[in-house]
Amino acid sequence: MRIVIAGGHGQIALRLERLLAARGDEAVGIIRNPDQGEDLRAAGAEPVVLDLESASVEEVARVLRGADAVVFAAGAGPDSGAARKETVDRGAAVLFADAAERAGVRRYVVVSSMGADPDHTGDEVFDAYLRAKGAADAYVRSRSALDWTILRPGMLTNDAGRGTVLLTASTGRGPVPRDDVAAALLELLETPATAGLTLELISGNVPVAVAVKDVAGN
Repeated sequence: MRIVIAGGHGQIALRLERLLAARGDEAVGIIRNPDQGEDLRAAGAEPVVLDLESASVEEVARVLRGADAVVFAAGAGPDSGAARKETVDRGAAVLFADAAERAGVRRYVVVSSMGADPDHTGDEVFDAYLRAKGAADAYVRSRSALDWTILRPGMLTNDAGRGTVLLTASTGRGPVPRDDVAAALLELLETPATAGLTLELISGNVPVAVAVKDVAGN
């Protein structure tokens, strides 16, 4: 498969790129900073430099054409203010969805956040983040031309992956290693029957591949 990942230098994205490359798939990572290209190449991915805050739909669609699936894993980052939550966490996600439609790529997987809700209240930056992610998720769910799956991990950690998770529509709060999030994304990409599902993910006792098959009804 050819998979294009927005936010290609993110911690989850780099892990996913390594997994895809190890399987012989073609991973393409969209990055804003060209200095990050070597990290992507080291992970086995092809870097494409493109700023999703300023690019047009057509510019992004050109990168996506020919892809089997796309993953939106971009984010403004924990040190950014509320304005960039709107331009990246919401705006870039909407742009990426529009570009996928224009490029004819149906399979669209989103790395969202537990608690994402367009109607979330509060004045802190994290509140703005949850609203932005919720609005982006709502937009993606409205697109009938996309076979979307939205993954909402719990508290991300850099612990070694356990390989076992809890993956359901509602898990409750809990931590999850980024390794296991990447492994779940890989399985979701392989499982088209998860299209139309919004899923939460935390550490648990079910092997990742089994957990994904369970939610897909297999």
